[in-house]
Amino acid sequence: MDKYELLRRIVTFPLIAAGLADDLLAGDYRSVFRGQGIEFDEIRRYERGDDIRSIDWNASARFGKPYVKMYREERELTVFIILDCSASMHTGSGLTRFEQGLLAAALVAFSAERTGQRAGALFYDRDIRRVFPPGKGRRHIMTMIQSALDLGPGGPGSSLGKALAGAGRLLRRRSLAVIISDFLSVNWEQEFLDLARRHDLIALRVSDPLDKELPAAGLIPLEDPETSLRIHAPAGFESFRSAWSQWHEDRASFWEVLCRKAGAAFLELSTAADTAESLLRFFGGRRNSVRSARGRMGGPP
Repeated sequence: MDKYELLRRIVTFPLIAAGLADDLLAGDYRSVFRGQGIEFDEIRRYERGDDIRSIDWNASARFGKPYVKMYREERELTVFIILDCSASMHTGSGLTRFEQGLLAAALVAFSAERTGQRAGALFYDRDIRRVFPPGKGRRHIMTMIQSALDLGPGGPGSSLGKALAGAGRLLRRRSLAVIISDFLSVNWEQEFLDLARRHDLIALRVSDPLDKELPAAGLIPLEDPETSLRIHAPAGFESFRSAWSQWHEDRASFWEVLCRKAGAAFLELSTAADTAESLLRFFGGRRNSVRSARGRMGGPP
């Protein structure tokens, strides 16, 4: 798909974003991820009946009297997209991983715009290529999308760790960070965990059907997009196809375990999948799970 066709598809997304906005950002969006919809406001003197768990022990020790932390409802969310533009993302058997990733990024950004939230982005390959501080409005989002299209295929290498660390330095307030990548990188795990401690994380791993199963078609020419190394893979042998599938399965399992450890929401998004349908099902399912859990605990729906 050339970039003009991709852009023509993206410009229809504001019409599609309504349903996704309802599930991703509207109402008690924070509860979909961690159940937090408040942020720190101020401290005040402790009063009878206050929850002792809200006592600020540092302030109490400093002033010699008990003080409690006060919170207020957080009504504005910053959505920050971290998009992998490295060479491996520009591969795929239908759509490329980058094209599918950009479609997902556009849908998330337009959903933020629809509910008046701020959206920003960071594009990276072996280095950070472009950064867009969070802003509002459709023009801002289209500028981000056009910039990603204009970057073209990234150079060799992928520094996800550097991108995550850069996002962490940029985001001062608690935000919703959406990481879109094939996660084909090394030494990024600690930065992922660090970002998860301060922000809500969604990890979208873009995969391709050929990751799971190569056709039994004799010798298949394969090229490593990061090194340009070319081989003729013996796909006619079941042992090779099995090893290929197992390698990709192991990578996916490692990614999923780390996401669970970090408390991040995660979704594998195939290049063969319908972008909007996949995201609507994913976020809608999470919201329904939260409502069901609240019903079992006797809380408000």
